[in-house]
Amino acid sequence: MGGEYVVVKKKNGKDRVCIDFTDLNKACPKDSFPLPHIDRLVESTAGNELLTFMDAFSGYNQIMMSPEGQEKTSFITDRGIYCYKVMPFELKNAGATYQRLVNKMFNEHLRKTMEVYIDDMLVKSLKKEDHVKHLEECFAILNQYQMKLNLAKCTFGVPSREFLGYIVTKRGIEANQTKLTPFSTCHLQEISRKYIG
Repeated sequence: MGGEYVVVKKKNGKDRVCIDFTDLNKACPKDSFPLPHIDRLVESTAGNELLTFMDAFSGYNQIMMSPEGQEKTSFITDRGIYCYKVMPFELKNAGATYQRLVNKMFNEHLRKTMEVYIDDMLVKSLKKEDHVKHLEECFAILNQYQMKLNLAKCTFGVPSREFLGYIVTKRGIEANQTKLTPFSTCHLQEISRKYIG
């Protein structure tokens, strides 16, 4: 049975129920399915004229739990006992399970016209005139698996954008200005005194 639950605020202001699955996670063997190397995914975007960035809507929650797995995720509230019918993100193997699914879904397109890191998806086109065709192929697969997108986090047909913490463009990777902290003159003087004397 799952553990205690808490309700936390997400960045977008919505509530998220979090369950402490510490005991369940200790009892489950680790799924060693590898996640893609972020640096390889990011580097593979260079040279593409158009990019589309997509995010699955509550990605893990789109994977159904088996009936025997549902029982293991049960938790108690003031109103009764509940269990997850979909995969909660707190489970130890949720990331590996999700990556395995998207690798299966997009197998024919990975490293060609798509890159996927868990619920972050990228459609890429060396020539902009091919981009609509690449999107149609991606959408057909999403429809086949009944996977929904979070449109608020999607950006379609652009030459550059942030992907997995990096700014990707046709030229390659660029510094993400939002992640850089400028040094003030005062801060530089402080560092100078400390290390130079």
